[in-house]
Amino acid sequence: MKGLSQEDIKVILATDCGSTTTKAILIEYHDGEYRLIVRGEAPTTVEAPFEDVTMGVLNAIGEVEELTGRKILDEENKIISPSKEKTGTDIYISTSSAGGGLQMMVAGVVRSMTAESAERAALGAGAIVMDVIASNDKRLPHEQIERIRHLRPDMILLSGGIDGGTTTHVVELAELISAADPKPRLGSSYNLPVIYAGNVDAREAVSESLKDKTALDIVDNLRPVLERENLIPAREKIHDLFMEHVMAQAPGYSKLMSWTDAPIMPTPGAVGLIIKTISDLENIETVGVDIGGATTDIFSVFRPEGSEGIFNRTVSANLGMSYSISNVFAEATLPNVMRWVPFNMDERNLRNRIKNKMIRPTTIPQMLEELIMEQAIAKEALRLAFVQHKSFATVLKGVQQQRTIADAFEQTTSGATLVNMMSLDMLVGSGGVLSHAPRRQQAAMMLVDGFLPEGVTRLAVDSIFMMPQLGVLSTLHKKAATEVFNKDCLIHLGVCIAPVGEGKEGREVMSYKIELPDGKIEEGSIMFGQMKLIKLGLGKDGLPLKAKAEFNPARGFNLGRGKGNRIEGTISGGVVGVILDGRGRPFNLPTDAKTRVEKLKEWMLEMENYPAKELESLIKQY
Repeated sequence: MKGLSQEDIKVILATDCGSTTTKAILIEYHDGEYRLIVRGEAPTTVEAPFEDVTMGVLNAIGEVEELTGRKILDEENKIISPSKEKTGTDIYISTSSAGGGLQMMVAGVVRSMTAESAERAALGAGAIVMDVIASNDKRLPHEQIERIRHLRPDMILLSGGIDGGTTTHVVELAELISAADPKPRLGSSYNLPVIYAGNVDAREAVSESLKDKTALDIVDNLRPVLERENLIPAREKIHDLFMEHVMAQAPGYSKLMSWTDAPIMPTPGAVGLIIKTISDLENIETVGVDIGGATTDIFSVFRPEGSEGIFNRTVSANLGMSYSISNVFAEATLPNVMRWVPFNMDERNLRNRIKNKMIRPTTIPQMLEELIMEQAIAKEALRLAFVQHKSFATVLKGVQQQRTIADAFEQTTSGATLVNMMSLDMLVGSGGVLSHAPRRQQAAMMLVDGFLPEGVTRLAVDSIFMMPQLGVLSTLHKKAATEVFNKDCLIHLGVCIAPVGEGKEGREVMSYKIELPDGKIEEGSIMFGQMKLIKLGLGKDGLPLKAKAEFNPARGFNLGRGKGNRIEGTISGGVVGVILDGRGRPFNLPTDAKTRVEKLKEWMLEMENYPAKELESLIKQY
């Protein structure tokens, strides 16, 4: 960092080169804290006719200069550093997903063990995993070879076997890769990077097979023993190779790399890093989601039995809100999407609207019915992506655990999910459909219906999608990254209180008493199937107001302390407020169409999701 100490850093410039737009943010130190000053954006210029990513970066920085009056670029378009009064910046950092991001294949001996550990390492490093090759994946060797040739990934991660175990299978996988003689996606003048992170005893044989045909790197084993994963060396090597090989081949990146004060990170890897950093600093359990046009990424940090935070990331590459919207519809099915819509729509009309969104991805809803439809599809995309995440974020498979007699007849490996909604502290949403929802109540409702939080859970959205830049900043300056994340990036929506249990319509779920900051007391009961919104907003400093609260779940309902046990303490508000969700968990919508429409309308009006008159008129119209 040019020899600057943390205290000397007063001005920070950060960019994120996305597939379509390049975003630049300027952070400055004022009055004892770091705050976001301005954001600029410009089209990304990685493709023809420009084929130089730095042009888009300079245009985005130019917009920041215009908006702030700060001169950042000199006459030769070089970044002025360090800063002096109204010129220059102290550090410049960047992330990137331009050119399709980092695309990898992983290979491992057993699909549900070492291959899954390899997939976790690649996903955690910010990669899209194109395919997983395993000795037991039921494909014939020639089919696997054909697949490797056809996909042309940016790099391959090979793992298999515990240290000191058998070497036969992992060596066979190395021979398969060698026989495929794979070529990289970008640039034909270099060998494809392959990382070997398997049994140490097989290193020599793997090296013999691959050293002449690939750029082979060897790191510590991902599963040195069955009971433990060691993902960090592989993840770090993936980042290094991404910089060295993949980025170096993309137009203009070598120039961009010479400007930055920290290695350029893949955008999803950087988002994961800020989620992990915040979770560790506050010692909380967190789930973050980024729902884009083509993919939905979910990040989580859980701390089972007081352990250090276990980070997981999944990419649902077929679940998105524009390019992949038809896939969401196909996977969720029509009834699951329509259950969130308080009116009946002709199926053909609905399918046409979805196809229009797919072929015109930048369009946004113009009418209320279109908005309700789009948000219904978003709820299903979030639900499906989270189902996939829960099945992947598991305790290690293949590890012997104590079993009851009932379990003894199920001869399957372990692998219980780490995701525990009752212990989850915070749910953070990001991506156009959440960040740019016309009303914040709509974003809150999409998160609640898509994830079905349990107990007491804080809700927030990323205001203008700056999590990637803050992720890479957290590697250089944690204080600046966390202050801007909490005060400028996060929009605190409020808190969701959702008792777990099943009941009947009209039966009491819980009673509540909330003492608001102005001294007013809100108290009453929530009945099964009811939702209630209590306003508890933001203070003058922009941070959530706090209130003393007491919740008494009815017999058979649990808020985290056991069935029927009261919880009390301080809760935080937000731009939406306190959401009391008495719909029960597991959550089931009424099957009768008339009752379902009535309940949806009741919840939407209570939550102030849409203008009341327009919503009622729309429901009558259908």
